[in-house]
Amino acid sequence: MAASRIPPGAFLAFIAVAFPATTLHADTKKLSQDQRVELVRGLASEYATAKIILPNSRKALPFEENGTWDKKKWEDAVRKDGPAARAGDMVQVTKVDVDDDAVTLQLNNGLKAKGSWRDRVQISMGGVTPGQNNPQGNQPHNGTAIVIRFKDSIGDLTSAQLKKMLAPVLDFEKHSASENYIDTLPPEIQQAIKEKKAMEGMDQEAVIMALGRPLRKTRETKDDVEQETWQFGEPPGRVTFVTFAGTKVIRVRDTYAQMGGSVAQIPSPDH
Repeated sequence: MAASRIPPGAFLAFIAVAFPATTLHADTKKLSQDQRVELVRGLASEYATAKIILPNSRKALPFEENGTWDKKKWEDAVRKDGPAARAGDMVQVTKVDVDDDAVTLQLNNGLKAKGSWRDRVQISMGGVTPGQNNPQGNQPHNGTAIVIRFKDSIGDLTSAQLKKMLAPVLDFEKHSASENYIDTLPPEIQQAIKEKKAMEGMDQEAVIMALGRPLRKTRETKDDVEQETWQFGEPPGRVTFVTFAGTKVIRVRDTYAQMGGSVAQIPSPDH
């Protein structure tokens, strides 16, 4: 029995039906490496001013591509875990994750501490004392994350377009004012900010630009002068203590906190 021949063009027609063009070219919606790099470079380490209360959240807060968000869900997160930032506070993008249909921004290192924010405060006669009512010793961490979701793919989105998309909740335009502020600082302080270091003579805004928001703050009075010390980092690893008298830095101390909480000062380069 002779084998039947497939008419010319029939095989191609079968391929078109079995494997539609959308399947064959599905990966055309995937981001190029150059676009991923542009989004990360254009957003990472950027500063913005919160325009609303940004809640701490155990999961990234959803934000739609049309500039809307579930206000009730965000308000519920504030009631449950407290605020990460209030309107007018400066926040920093500390991590950027780019997927084909979503971009996630971590602000102020995201949320590290677990448990309700109520577990991390104790009401006393002197006011609110952080950390006293928490048996695990967790301290409040003013960080959160926002995930911008897209129905299909993010297309040819740029970092500038994403900033405009987030304009209802984050004002990135004020970052240009920060750049103008940096230009007014002495060259050595400008260099310290670029190198992510604190130094004596800085004010609080310059320290935040260099190191971000502190993990915790403590106050004490020495020689009738009120001093405030900001802590950056936690064990194990580098921990930096920046002490202010008024609004100016008077002392910077770097230590290395080992496992178990012991702290050893980092040797100076001269040793």
